[in-house]
Amino acid sequence: MQQNTLIAPIIVAIGVIIAAVAFAVVTTLLESADSGADLRLTRLEAAFDAEAAQRARLEAEIGTLKADLARLRDDLSLLANRAPVASTTETAIPTTDAEGLSAGEDEQHQPETEALTEQMKAARERFNKGITQPRNKTMLALLGRPREDLGTDCRGITNPRLKGLVETRQIGPIKATMLKPALDSLERIVAKLQEDEPDIAAKLGTAGALCVRLIRGSNSSVSNHSFGTAIDITLQGELDPFADGTMQIGLVILAEHFNAEGWYWGGGYNREDGMHFEVGEETLQKWVDEGLIPSQ
Repeated sequence: MQQNTLIAPIIVAIGVIIAAVAFAVVTTLLESADSGADLRLTRLEAAFDAEAAQRARLEAEIGTLKADLARLRDDLSLLANRAPVASTTETAIPTTDAEGLSAGEDEQHQPETEALTEQMKAARERFNKGITQPRNKTMLALLGRPREDLGTDCRGITNPRLKGLVETRQIGPIKATMLKPALDSLERIVAKLQEDEPDIAAKLGTAGALCVRLIRGSNSSVSNHSFGTAIDITLQGELDPFADGTMQIGLVILAEHFNAEGWYWGGGYNREDGMHFEVGEETLQKWVDEGLIPSQ
């Protein structure tokens, strides 16, 4: 009986010892697991921070590349929007004096005339105040697509509505094919020049106006010359160099007259195109509102 009495306490004692050992083992395992989890979590956080930093660097680089791409597209657009230069042959006509004799070579090249094509840096922020450079979507919305089969070579207008709004006109020394309201505006500009700046008016020329095509390098963007609202102006037959940081003095003077008529001057671009002039968005909308351009 005594032996049976001792077995129960012994079993209980063994159970308590086993429970204590199990508790100790489980506690150790849990502590080890928590430590490992903390270590893994710390490593994951460090890796996440490194990835976030790398992503921030890549996003900054992408932003820079996008800005560079935008500038390159802008440069391409400006250059591509120039109408092709028509090949012309000019014959020099010697001037004569009061007795009908030919003037000497030095007398035929007057300093005030030469000064028109001298290059200068202009305060471009002075120009294009309140005038928006025409965007493709605006031109298409107001005037329609000039033709469906556009390429990179110059073609004619096939859109009947737009074609009916265009004509060819001789304005002073300039012969241009453009939108009729644009030609009316150009006539006012030339008349004002003949009054205020006769030397410039006498030396005006053009490297092209209407030229229906896509911007070179694009499959969808239409050159602004396609709508008959843009013209490239020359002085004494000389092209103003593109994006060289300077512009012909005569073109800077001309810009004030074009701005007064609501035309946007290409000399105000980040990479200037001093010979390029195009009707501003506000002016086009005004012509639509006045009925000079019928609404679509």
